[in-house]
Amino acid sequence: MSVKSAPGETQQTHNASEQLSRLADDYWEFYLREHPVVALGHGDERFRHELFKESISDFERRDGESAMLLQSLAGIEADLLGGQDQFTFQLLERELLNDRKHFAMHTHLRPMLFPLGPEGWVADAVHKTTLFTRQQARDYSRRVESIPAFFADHSERLWSGLDAGFRLPRVLLDRVCAAAQSYLEGLVEQSLWYRPFAQARSAGRIFEAEESAVRSLIQTKVRPAYKGWTDMLKKRYASECRETIATTGEPGGEDYYRFLARYYTSSDLSAEEIHARGVDEVARISADMKSIAGKTGHEDLEGLRNFLRTDAQFYSGSKEEILERIAILTKRIDRRIPEFFGNLPRMTYGIESVPESLAAQVPPAYAQPNPPNGTSAGIFWVTSLPRRCPGYLHVPLTLHEAWPGHLMHIAMLQEMTALPAFRRYGLANYTAFIEGWGLYCEQLGHDFGFYSDPFAHYGCLEMEMWRAVRLVVDTGIHMQGWSREQAIAYMRLHLTLDPVTIEAEVDRYIGMPGQALAYKVGGFKFSELRERAHRQLGDAFSLRRLHDRFMDAGPVTLDLLDQHVQAWIDATRSEKA
Repeated sequence: MSVKSAPGETQQTHNASEQLSRLADDYWEFYLREHPVVALGHGDERFRHELFKESISDFERRDGESAMLLQSLAGIEADLLGGQDQFTFQLLERELLNDRKHFAMHTHLRPMLFPLGPEGWVADAVHKTTLFTRQQARDYSRRVESIPAFFADHSERLWSGLDAGFRLPRVLLDRVCAAAQSYLEGLVEQSLWYRPFAQARSAGRIFEAEESAVRSLIQTKVRPAYKGWTDMLKKRYASECRETIATTGEPGGEDYYRFLARYYTSSDLSAEEIHARGVDEVARISADMKSIAGKTGHEDLEGLRNFLRTDAQFYSGSKEEILERIAILTKRIDRRIPEFFGNLPRMTYGIESVPESLAAQVPPAYAQPNPPNGTSAGIFWVTSLPRRCPGYLHVPLTLHEAWPGHLMHIAMLQEMTALPAFRRYGLANYTAFIEGWGLYCEQLGHDFGFYSDPFAHYGCLEMEMWRAVRLVVDTGIHMQGWSREQAIAYMRLHLTLDPVTIEAEVDRYIGMPGQALAYKVGGFKFSELRERAHRQLGDAFSLRRLHDRFMDAGPVTLDLLDQHVQAWIDATRSEKA
């Protein structure tokens, strides 16, 4: 016999849900106001003339607003909420508490300039800019004009951080300078900042006066700002850099690293537990790799790795060739998607080569999701340096970054209009969920039949190993006193990746502590839930239905994903009974 809710209880539940919905809207309104580029990407042009708000006073204001929103959230009776409302309450509370914790721990004063500094934030904003009208062109000109102020804000925070004892590791200085310096090369019409006008012209939209204004700004303000930033780093800040590489070498560093590990993984695993699990995972994958070596006629794993590093069959001859090979692969994958997914996004994606001037500074392949306003497709960026992306890595990289990985996943999440905007679009707060899905998608290559070739299978294991060693190296650097050389040696021992890529990876872990832990921890959860669902459901298990359940969770932390999938398992078992 079902138990009906009393009328008063139903009304209370409705009121609590309405309160939460309004507060979630208030939070998103606040977020858009503080992040104009995000707002513009959503088609909200109220702040279209602004670029970033990243001064110290901006962070102080945001912390005060977060405190007030938390106070309002405490006034909602969470016990009356159910379903996705319960998830939304917990996630909004987590987000606001994390925002306040970041401010309290001075994240904005800690120089996290690699792999993403101010030049990277600007590049991302420009890549997402499409000009359809003259007013949009004028507003873009105003945003370009504000770039020097953005660099000045970063400088202010950098120097204020010195007073609190926070310093950039010296080993990263050359990379930080090179990243900004790379934008100073070439003609104005070939520059990053001119790109929106070049794209508009190719579509027959010409804004002569605004183009002229931006060309002048690039020459007289923007490029001098980039040069001033690099000159400041080389000539003044260099003497202030720290020789150590661990976050624990800074004031409050151990607490900060433990906070970052929890924040990025959305788990309660300690740094020590993560390190130990990483060691175990490296051993497991190494055994699988040795098995592949035997199947390919090599006496040992090192023999197979040397073959993979040197045999020409695994390397494209040019950036055009690598792009063509991966483009063909994406279509092979796309054909299989409906077999494994019942729900698909409306948005599509394209493939582009990473500019050669940037290729050495970024991963071999990565995803740029479509902007929420739907003005352009997502982009699967592929390196223009073929040695950095051998053929045996093409399948797992593509599954991870394109479809059914990030570009498909994020497009699906953005289209879940019943969820509040802060969840659909604030995906940076769900790194383990997003990156864990990407890792899980690499494993789908087995289900798709793409790893029957032993070299392709090795490529899948290589990618899995790449993320496993991160657990060991990131915690090793920041909690166990590992040197940069020790971290590089460990990765070279376990990976076929070229030395340049490995060194860039290690420097990424130094410059962005804790973030690299999210991938494998998230991957563990997706694989664990698939195994659990198969074990508990038996003949009633459907991989296609499980994938749809993963997707319709919306952006969540790993514990909430677990609850969401377990509820589906229990409901399916009840239906079968």
